[in-house]
Amino acid sequence: MIEIYCCKKHHTSGEICKSCDELWRYAARSTDRCPFMETKSFCSNCKRPCYSEEMLKRMREVMRYSGPRMLFYYPLEVIRHLLQSRKKFRR
Repeated sequence: MIEIYCCKKHHTSGEICKSCDELWRYAARSTDRCPFMETKSFCSNCKRPCYSEEMLKRMREVMRYSGPRMLFYYPLEVIRHLLQSRKKFRR
């Protein structure tokens, strides 16, 4: 999602900019350190977010932009995400 966002918003091609790379590294570290990673599906379904307020704000901006466009780039991941999110709402 960060690559899609950076390419379209920051007009980069191939590589992401320094700011987006910082966000990507932060997200990767947070995911690696998450104690619930084995049992949860997506961070949006987590009851205890690992992100700081600033990074969460930046990530939401990326997700709002890239989310609708994901269907064109990664359709299977979108379907998987929707199914797992729907499953959570049923509980």
